[in-house]
Amino acid sequence: MSWILFTLLAAFSQSWRNAFQSKLSADLSTVGVTLARFLWASPLALIYLTFLYQWQPASLPHVTGYSLFYIVGASIMQIVATALMVVLFKQKNFAIGAGLAKSEAPVSAFLGVLFFGTSLTLLGWVGVLLGGIAVLILSCPQGFRSLSLNTALLGLACSTAFALTSLWVREASLSLSVPFPHRAAWVLFLIILLQTLILISYLLLKDRHTLVTMFRKPKLVIMTSVASFIGSFGWFSAMSLQAVPYVKTLGQVEVFFTMLISFFWLKEKIKRKDIIALMMVATAAVLVMWH
Repeated sequence: MSWILFTLLAAFSQSWRNAFQSKLSADLSTVGVTLARFLWASPLALIYLTFLYQWQPASLPHVTGYSLFYIVGASIMQIVATALMVVLFKQKNFAIGAGLAKSEAPVSAFLGVLFFGTSLTLLGWVGVLLGGIAVLILSCPQGFRSLSLNTALLGLACSTAFALTSLWVREASLSLSVPFPHRAAWVLFLIILLQTLILISYLLLKDRHTLVTMFRKPKLVIMTSVASFIGSFGWFSAMSLQAVPYVKTLGQVEVFFTMLISFFWLKEKIKRKDIIALMMVATAAVLVMWH
C-alpha cells in the first residue's frame, strides 16, 4: 500500500504548490510561474537520486528510444498543463482553477484504458467517475451554468494534458531496467531537468525581464519549487507502483487541502454545498483504495 502514502504526500504538497503559483501569477508571466515549479526542483531531484544510490546501490538505467520518447513527451506535456492551469488561475479564483485541473482522473482512466492497456475494476470505475463529478461540483460554485464554455474547455485541455503527463511518466518509469524506487527517481530527475532547460532557454530568448523578476522574489519561487519537488516525488513514485487512474482519483483528496488553504491562507470564501462534494471525493478515495 506504499502508493497510497506517496499519493497523499503528493496531494498535500501539490495543494501548497498550486497556492504559491496562484500568488506568483499576480506578478509573473505564465511562463515565469511555470518555471518557478521546476527551477530549484532539479538540484533537489539530483540530491535525492544521489542519496538513493548511496543508500541502495543499483545499476545505471539503459535509456532506450522508447524511454526517451515518454520522458521528452511527459516533460513538454507537463509544461503545457502547468501553463494552462496558470491561465485558469488568472481567469477564476484559486479553488476553481485547481478544481478544474483536478478533473484529470476520469480523463486518465479513459485514455489509459483506450491506449495504455490499463484495466480498472467496476469498483474502480465507480470511484473514478464519482471523484470526477465531485471535482466538477467544486469547480462550479454558482452552478454549472455559471461556468463559461471557454473556461470549461480550458479546464478540459488542462486536465487532459496532466493526464497524458501522468500516463507517459508511468510508461517511462516502467521502461527503465532498474528497480523501484531508482526508476522513479531517474524519471523525476530527467523530466524536471529537461523542463528547466526548456523554460530557461525560452525566457533568455524572449523574456529576460521575467527571469530578473523571479530572482527578486526568491522566497516564493523557492517555496514553489520545493513543494513541486515533493509533490512530483510522490506522484512519480506512486505511478511507478499503481495504475494512473487509481493514483489520480485518490489524489483528489488534494481538494480538501486546497479548500483549507484557499479559506485560511488566501482568504477566499467556501460555500456550504462544497461539503457534499468533499464527501463524494472521500468516498471515491475509499473506493479506489479498496477496489
